[in-house]
Amino acid sequence: MKTAIIVQNLRCGGCVNTITTKINALGNVHNVTVDLESSTISFTAVDAIDALSVKETLKKLGYPSIEDDNGVLLKAKSFVSCATGKIT
Repeated sequence: MKTAIIVQNLRCGGCVNTITTKINALGNVHNVTVDLESSTISFTAVDAIDALSVKETLKKLGYPSIEDDNGVLLKAKSFVSCATGKIT
């Protein structure tokens, strides 16, 4: 199932690196692409549960979907994820 999620806090290549690495590491998820300009993460998931797993992983990294709240804690997490992506 091809899925796309629009996220918040996506700023640069470091964010893209972190998101791509973490989502590719999930089972049953393939073909991960990140469009920095539109803040869209696209991927192929085996089923809806795997797609929800991607959404939750993104939120844990600090990149909540546009329909989720985006508090200070999530913004801080995204800065850490971004920095980690720049280092690796």
